[in-house]
Formats: sequence, structure tokens, C-alpha cells
Amino acid sequence: MNASPDYEIDPIELEIQWQRLIAIMDEVDNATVRTSFSTIVGESRDFACILVNQDGVSLCQSSFSPPNFCVVLPRTSKILLEAFPIETLVEGDVLTTNDAWIGTGHLPDYVVITPVFHRGKLVAFMGTVAHLADVGGHSGDIEAPDVFTEGVRIPPAKLYEAGEENELLFEIIGQNCRVPDLVLGDLRAIVGTHQVGAKRLQEFLDDYELADLIPLSNEILRRSERLIRQRISELPDGVFEFGLDIDGYIDIVHLHAKVEVKGSDIYVDYQGTSPQTDKAAINCVYNTTYASTLYPFKCSLVPTIPNNEGLFRPIHVSAPEGSILNCTFPHPVQARAKTTNNINQVLFGAVWPVLGEYAQAGSGSIWPFSVSGQAPGYGTFSVHVLPHGGRGSMRDLDGLVPIAFPHNSSVTPIEIMEAQAPVLILNKALLPDSAGAGRRRGGVGQVMTFKNISEVTFNARVRPDKIFCAPPGIGGGKPGTVGEVRFNGEVITRFPILAFQPGDEIELRMPGGAGFGRVSERDRQLIQRDLDLGYITREGARRDYGFDGEEG
Repeated sequence: MNASPDYEIDPIELEIQWQRLIAIMDEVDNATVRTSFSTIVGESRDFACILVNQDGVSLCQSSFSPPNFCVVLPRTSKILLEAFPIETLVEGDVLTTNDAWIGTGHLPDYVVITPVFHRGKLVAFMGTVAHLADVGGHSGDIEAPDVFTEGVRIPPAKLYEAGEENELLFEIIGQNCRVPDLVLGDLRAIVGTHQVGAKRLQEFLDDYELADLIPLSNEILRRSERLIRQRISELPDGVFEFGLDIDGYIDIVHLHAKVEVKGSDIYVDYQGTSPQTDKAAINCVYNTTYASTLYPFKCSLVPTIPNNEGLFRPIHVSAPEGSILNCTFPHPVQARAKTTNNINQVLFGAVWPVLGEYAQAGSGSIWPFSVSGQAPGYGTFSVHVLPHGGRGSMRDLDGLVPIAFPHNSSVTPIEIMEAQAPVLILNKALLPDSAGAGRRRGGVGQVMTFKNISEVTFNARVRPDKIFCAPPGIGGGKPGTVGEVRFNGEVITRFPILAFQPGDEIELRMPGGAGFGRVSERDRQLIQRDLDLGYITREGARRDYGFDGEEG
């Protein structure tokens, strides 16, 4: 089938082929989990697998891929292809970079793309973004003066050349990190999964007698753009504005968004947002701000359409250069998620009246926690866990118990963490009365307590959020609770690298999600159900809802 670029594929055939491409990327995803070396990749799933076409434009992703990665990878791919033009690539080449301003916003995220050839012609690229266990630099997280202290920055480079490892690049990466076996092992595993994906894509092309992906790619992108433009055009034209204070670090940070809906386009402007800071690594490069902006609109307007670059075209994002949402080199960026995870909320705060059932109140956010060091019986270790607070409520839905949002990471199982590091997890439980009240209640937060059970001191890192500024409610809903970090029982608010000594305990008390709608409108039976489930206490029911239990 040698169709012209404007050939229109039958809808049923399109759906079958599109879903098969997604299945290929799911196989690549599964292979990444099974062959990875680190917990941040294999257990926390902090990676994404994306298929991009011959021009570096994204077509689909694996089902579990974090959405920010999927928006950024095609942008990075195009820059990699400027450095290494398509006509210079051969089978076995693999391109990479971890430059924060080219990639996803901080150095641990490596972007890796592998060209796929079919009958001698380059037809696509297998792409993966993965958060690696270590990239050198200081051993902390939030506190850093600049990006130079945060690790080794690799410019666009060939990780493999014609199937052979770039020995110098592997040497540079391995010699500049604390756990080279984990880091280099993950990179090699990713390249191996791309070989699996390439074979499956070649089989796909043979089965459908396709010379390349151009007709299918054009159809996916065309239909996707047409649909999201249709959905945008159904919204009322107007300008919507909202400002939100978030924790920041040391200083409170203000995010401000003006959203204009105009015809079939949306324009988002972050003028009025706080300037970049040199006090903490919470600055965001434009790429990650752009990706975080697209996410709530994609989910609200076309939730059932597989993600691809055609969906990005009608949404235009601007952020002042030098602001915390468009920082300049070499500002520190390691903990940028502490800022970007709040972008969805400032957008929902602006446009919730027109998004209806899809708008969401504030959530408890991600609280990355990791331990690293050396201990008898464990050797050199670096183990990560990515727990969350409660999720915000929606117009027609109570907030969910702690679940990843706004990305698709998973929580490292307790058994895995305890097997790979000398840590005992004493407690992992929901926190009653932590959710914001409303017509729809927010999701309850959770508590986790970690203890050093070894006889040596090692490093612990924690990056909390919303310990000062609570998750905000919508439409009269109440905010969720703020969180707390307790180190040996004492509340702490600064988070340099922590010396985790024998017998020490670190307790994370993660925020609850916020409520949606007025408390007075909450169904009394739902309040009783929350009492029965232990989500609220009797004292909380009286305080937040004026409810004393079952009414005769």
C-alpha cells in the first residue's frame, strides 16, 4: 500500500492500526520495567515510551507514560535531529541528551531516541524519557545555587554509533555518578527495548504492506487536531484569569495565568508569575511549563483520544523569560516538579466554570523520597519512592485516595524498598480529616514513616509540597490540609540533604485534596459513608459538616 500523504484511511482500519502502534509501545514499556536496574525506573515508572515519526513528531505513547514526558520528547527529538540530520543516521545509531533546556527540565531525565529503518529507509524513531538514579552533582535536591552543581549535562550526542557503544560517553556518564551500575544498566536496557519496538514496527509495516508511516501519521495528526479544535470551538470565547500562591521554597511563589479562548485556539499567558530564583532548584524551563499547560486541556477536552502531537497544535503558551516558568540558564532546576505540579491548578482556577465536569480542585501533589549510601549487606544503594497526597475533587466525583497526579508514576512497593536499602517502613496509612470538605469531598492524604535500621549513617532526600499553601478548593469547596515532614518527631521546613542516622525516623504527612462546591450541598448519606470508611472522624464531621452521625 503506497498511499499519498493526503490519503484518507478508513476509520475502522485507522483505529486498528493506531491501537496496534500503542500496543507496540506498551510492549516497549513492559520491557523497560522488566530489564531496568533502578527502582526509579522499574518500580516508580518514572519513564515514558513514545513513537515519533520520521520528522520527530509524536504519534502515540505507551499507556502508562507520564504526560509531560510525552509532550516534551518530540520537541527534544527535533533538536537532536538538527544536530544529527536524518540523512546522516544509520542503523544502530542512538541519540541522547539530558540538557534541561533541551529536554524535560532537569538533568536526571535522559531523552533517548533510536531511528527505525525499514527496507533501507528511515521510517520512525523509538523514544524514551527516563529519570535515572543519579547524574552526579551535589547529593541534595531542592537547595542548589545553579545547574552546574546538579550533575553532568550531556549535550546532543550519539550514545551508540552503528550499534557500538560510544565508549567515551559511557565512561563520562559512569565516572560522574554514584551508582554507575544502575545508571548505565538503565541506559543499556532502554536501548535494548528500542530494538524490540523497532522489530515490532517493521512487522507492522510488512503486515499492512506500508512503505512508511507517512499516510497513517498524517491521518492521526489531522484527525486529532480537527477534533480538539472542534471541542475548543464549543467553549465560549472569553478571557479567564487566576492567581495562585504555592509553597515555593524559602519564599512563597505566585503563579498567574490568563487564558483566552478564541475560536478553535487557546492562548495561555503566565505574565505576572514570580521571577526565577537562585534560592532553590524549583525553576522551570519553558519545555516543562509548555507540557504541564497542555495536560489539563488535553484531559478535559479529548480524554479518550490517544496522545499525539496533533492535539498540541491549537494551544499556545507564553511565559516571560526570566520567570520561574521560563527560567534562564544556568538557574537550578532539579526540583522543578515542585512548581510544575501546581500549573494544572492555576489553570483550573481560571477556566473551571467552562470545563464543567472535568475541572479539578487542588491535589496533595507528589512527595519524592529517596535514600542513598553504603551499608553492610546492601552495598552501594539508591532507592526512590514517589508517594502522593490525596487527589482533588471534581464536579461529579469525590477526590481519590492518594494516586499519582498529574502524572503516571507508581509507588515503590514497601517490600522492594526494604529489600534494597536498610530502611523499615513503620507506617503507611490514610490520614482522616485531611480532605477538604465540599459538595464533593477531596481525597484523603496519607502518612508514611521511614526508619534507618542499619548501623551507618546515609543520605535521605525529601521534597514535600503544600506544607504552607493548602490545595485550593473550587466553587466554594474547602482547601485540603497542608502537609508536614517530621524528623525524629520534630517538624522541619528546610530540606537540604538529611543525614539519616541509625535509629532516625522520617515521617511524611501528605496533604489531602481540596473540595468542590459548597459544604452545605453535601449529601448526608455521603458524610455517613465517609465516617464508616474512616475518611473523617466524628469530630471532623461536626467541625466541617455540622454532622453528628446517623439521623433518625
